[in-house]
Amino acid sequence: MGRDKALLLYHGQPLAASLAQTVSQLTDSVHIIGDPTRYGRLGYPVIADAVAARGPAGGIYTALLRNETEWNVIVACDMPRITVELLRTLAQHIAPGCGDCIVPLGPDGDPEPLCALYHVRCRPVLEQAICENRLRMRDLVMELQPVLVPGLDPSCFANLNSPTDLEEAG
Repeated sequence: MGRDKALLLYHGQPLAASLAQTVSQLTDSVHIIGDPTRYGRLGYPVIADAVAARGPAGGIYTALLRNETEWNVIVACDMPRITVELLRTLAQHIAPGCGDCIVPLGPDGDPEPLCALYHVRCRPVLEQAICENRLRMRDLVMELQPVLVPGLDPSCFANLNSPTDLEEAG
């Protein structure tokens, strides 16, 4: 994309703020993970990465490390079509002993780990993976005892990787 995706405008507001607003319809506690000086003006608390340069795995680990709730909604800033209905559908799978994360399956049948619910029990596995530099979340999610949820609207998982993607999403 050549620019910070989180700050790209989507329907008149930065992508990160738009997604935070969506998540806030499901939970009262919404945080942005990243650089507080960069994202602090978006209107949500910002938590700096606990481990630098570890991509989404580091961001998810940071969220689980710093948050006080058992279950955490994690969404990537470049998936503007995520809806509160989709997140509610995922949350309906929370049950005692259900697993450590609830992850939708995308249109290709692969897990979509950047739009998922993670239990704090995932921290040790993520910490170990980060120490071993195993950072690909689609691989790691299978180590986290996932509940995989098929049949969701595949358009929700479209992410923005180019200016054309942003234009088509709008």
